[in-house]
Amino acid sequence: MALKSTVFKAQIAVADIDHGYYADHALTLARHPSETDERMMVRLAALALHAHELQSVCGGDGTLAFGKGLSDPDEPDAWLRDFTGQTRLWVEVGQPDEVALAKACRQSDQVAVYAFHHAAEVWWRGIENKLTRLSNLAVWRIPAEASQELERLAQRSMQLQATIQEGVLMLGDAARHVDIDPVRWK
Repeated sequence: MALKSTVFKAQIAVADIDHGYYADHALTLARHPSETDERMMVRLAALALHAHELQSVCGGDGTLAFGKGLSDPDEPDAWLRDFTGQTRLWVEVGQPDEVALAKACRQSDQVAVYAFHHAAEVWWRGIENKLTRLSNLAVWRIPAEASQELERLAQRSMQLQATIQEGVLMLGDAARHVDIDPVRWK
């Protein structure tokens, strides 16, 4: 019998000072049996970092949601779609290969990758030259210490606050918070 995904619910209050975006989001995350809490929380952090695009790109008339992720390799970990159904932003977490990234770049206006694992530098050195032609791709590195701290925030039901100021995401609940300062590689 196949293992089922574990469902997590997150209420996240986003205060993006950098972009003047303030909103509450009720999110459902399905964590694949092979996904760690760390990866799931990096997906959540990436969505918070891009939440402002719901307003700035789609004028508030779009959908910001999690894709099927590990359950379906043809879907992103998170995405932003406008009211016409066009994918405006495709978010991948981890270390995708260049074929998957090229396909994502063809299917979306913008693609963002968030690498977080301790082996991310090795992955980046091996793939960096293969991605130069993808002009709508941004690659970010989440420091390993921060991604590991994010794992401690994972609860089946979460009430989180996300504040973004000067490019730093401060994500936390009533008991703890994590400062995430993503490093842009591309």
